[in-house]
Amino acid sequence: MKLDSIGKNIKKYRLSKNLRQEDLAELAELSANYIGSLERGEKTPSLPTFIEILNALEASADIVLSDVLDTGYIVKDSLLHEQLAQLSSEERKRVYNIIETFLKTS
Repeated sequence: MKLDSIGKNIKKYRLSKNLRQEDLAELAELSANYIGSLERGEKTPSLPTFIEILNALEASADIVLSDVLDTGYIVKDSLLHEQLAQLSSEERKRVYNIIETFLKTS
């Protein structure tokens, strides 16, 4: 199981909130060194710590765990749908063409 993706997703959502490691550490009452270790995949948080981090990031567990859950593709599909909805119709057409080309060559 690729648990290091949990740390990568924590980092992704931390950066999307424009938080430094120190900011997240303060919000979750952890050390910045610990946050760095999580993000590098060196550590895996306990459940209570994971919940503190999610609350600090205002993120849901399914999003952060999407790479390690068997049903994570459902979460990713939903996120992709939201991103596609923000594109212009021309941009969406290009994305769909890329996907169709990929699927034909796979």
